[in-house]
Amino acid sequence: MAHKFEIKKNKKGEFVAYFSYNGETMFWTEGYTTKSAAKNAIESIKKNGPDAPTDDTTD
Repeated sequence: MAHKFEIKKNKKGEFVAYFSYNGETMFWTEGYTTKSAAKNAIESIKKNGPDAPTDDTTD
């Protein structure tokens, strides 16, 4: 699979959700105290992300 979400622990011991494409990390979430909170973040991204607008502020 070319893209995936992965949950890892950071140095603080928090759970972080990473999104990778072709093995390269594209973005990650903030750290969460529980794994279920990181899973909820992934579900929120899947639900709300596809219709998110692009805001180009490079003008």
